[in-house]
Amino acid sequence: MRRLKKVEKNNGTHLGYVGETGKGAYVVSAPFFNVLESGMRSLLCFLFVFFACTNFGLVEETEYTEKMNRWHAKRLASLQKPTGWLSLAGLFWLAEGENTVGSHATSDVIFPADMPAHFGLMTLQDGVVSFQAIKGVDVFFRGQAVEDIVLQTDATDDPTVLTSGTYQWYVIVRGGKYGIRLKNTAHPNRLTFKGIDRFKVDEAWRIKAKFEAYDPPQKIEIPNVLGTVSEEMCVGALRFEVGEKIYSLDPLGSFDDEAWFVIFSDETSGNETYGAGRFLSVSRPDSLGTTFIDFNKAYNPPCAFTEFATCPLPPEQNKLSVRILAGEEAYGHH
Repeated sequence: MRRLKKVEKNNGTHLGYVGETGKGAYVVSAPFFNVLESGMRSLLCFLFVFFACTNFGLVEETEYTEKMNRWHAKRLASLQKPTGWLSLAGLFWLAEGENTVGSHATSDVIFPADMPAHFGLMTLQDGVVSFQAIKGVDVFFRGQAVEDIVLQTDATDDPTVLTSGTYQWYVIVRGGKYGIRLKNTAHPNRLTFKGIDRFKVDEAWRIKAKFEAYDPPQKIEIPNVLGTVSEEMCVGALRFEVGEKIYSLDPLGSFDDEAWFVIFSDETSGNETYGAGRFLSVSRPDSLGTTFIDFNKAYNPPCAFTEFATCPLPPEQNKLSVRILAGEEAYGHH
């Protein structure tokens, strides 16, 4: 066909088009041609809408993934801080009375070999801890040399942190026991850290949850790796659905907290993920009792990186009988 020529009556009524081939002319009626035009327009509209929606979905997915990547980068940066969890170098429990401190084998508290053999004297007396430095040993508190000092513990908002070289330490209290938490800013775990494997980011694991209040709020038992148990406040349960089945988690916190702390395990624990469970932060529910549990933000406890942490463990009700394939994977074997 060489070309189409529009054919009309004298009154302007459209009859169709005349086509011309090597074998003669033929006529395509107006209704038939209009059907072709209409079909083509519908197809083009469909393709436009389809690709627009597809691209919008890709943009949304990319934005969410990028948001999670930024969150994960901040998480890694926190771990790698000079005094982050990767810097832990020791945990030493104090006996009531005087405790000699130093790297010498005869010390009550044996510090690492690259610290002075005889460092000082740590005294625990009726819940009060003090430190007396050996003469000639450089120990500092906020840049000032220390000879004798009473130490605030981490039970306060401002524990006393002593430093010497690349080391720093302070007193922690766990279950009525007092201990020295030692950190080393030059610890090999920190300097050689390469990151944490995690599951592929999937927004499907950002799950809507419904809050069901406990009346009155409950104190639930939280075990820890030290073998002791503490009681923590829980104001209600978070109910959510995975694979058409309802599950529940008890978060720790109060109505005054902007976010609640969740300790949980699932059927990946001890396999793809850390055996003692993982942690989560969940925003406090809104006025309708709705929040979201984003398992893409599930992260390893400090005990996954060091033997010197004192991590809480999931309560029985937070041991989920489902595989949560989101968040951080296992790291280390502590």
